[in-house]
Amino acid sequence: MISRSRRLMTALLCAISLAGVTALSACSDTSTAASGNKITLGYSAWPGWFPWAVAQEKGLFEKNGVNVDLKWFDSYTESINALSSGAIDANSQTLNDTLASVSGGAKLSVVLVNDNSTGNDKIIAREGITGVADLKGKKVAVEQGTVDHYLLLLALQEAKLTEKDVEIVPLLTDAAAAAFVGEQVDAVAAFAPFTTTALGRPGSRAIATSAEFPGAIPDHLAVSDKLSKERKKEVQGLVNTWFETVAWIKANKDEAVQIMSKRGAVTVEDYKSYDAGTTIFTKQQNLDAFTPGVTSAHLNFQAGKIADFLVANGLAQSRPPIDGLFDDQFVKSVP
Repeated sequence: MISRSRRLMTALLCAISLAGVTALSACSDTSTAASGNKITLGYSAWPGWFPWAVAQEKGLFEKNGVNVDLKWFDSYTESINALSSGAIDANSQTLNDTLASVSGGAKLSVVLVNDNSTGNDKIIAREGITGVADLKGKKVAVEQGTVDHYLLLLALQEAKLTEKDVEIVPLLTDAAAAAFVGEQVDAVAAFAPFTTTALGRPGSRAIATSAEFPGAIPDHLAVSDKLSKERKKEVQGLVNTWFETVAWIKANKDEAVQIMSKRGAVTVEDYKSYDAGTTIFTKQQNLDAFTPGVTSAHLNFQAGKIADFLVANGLAQSRPPIDGLFDDQFVKSVP
């Protein structure tokens, strides 16, 4: 199963250009961001990003006047490295990872909210554990620095516990899910499709999900500052394509699910099970999210909370600057 296997928030430095080169080598097309007038757009295995595969198959990029080299990354981390180093022009990634990259010196702009995780990130526990409070003194596997680590901390805080109250077993997400199924740990924090793997353990259940923390895990399209400033027409074409694709999926649900489940290497049934756990944003939801505010519905508010998490957990030496990070001009200009 192809998976979003490295949902890391490691502080990324622009100097790590070799990592970007490595990322491109994992993809089928060896062209780079500098090739002609193409925009290289990276994406990986997360339900909120599979619509890009539909856009490609149905010719919607071309219809919107943008020449896209759509690059699939088996490793999500490599896609982040590639964008941070300038090896690609744009990438679908979490707000957490974008902030980590910015803290390391990357010059990026968020131009579109693809979705919010509304249940596809879960804390799954063994039989006998009925709530987050029961995790006290238990072993919890999680990929440190990921959004699921962030979700775990939010859930512990709500249960009046801290990370020190549990025994963290640091593992990559695929290994964490396997360790849980193998009964090596009591609980695991993971994202789809690894949630499906984890729930294969008899008696297991989700004791907390991202649905309980609205807006905590926003996923979006990040582009290089150079692209957003110098090639506005093409960026507009990307954003226009996204909304046309979402409309096409709504009108052609069965065919769309076939395309997206194939890209994710999961069954149609499994893909449909992820549907409610990822909320694809409408244009109005995008506009609301970009508007500055003081609730979880606003990107600037969530960015502040995530920045605190990054610094507190040693993933960033200082708070990443967010002034100018959120650029709503393209969403506002969608027909």
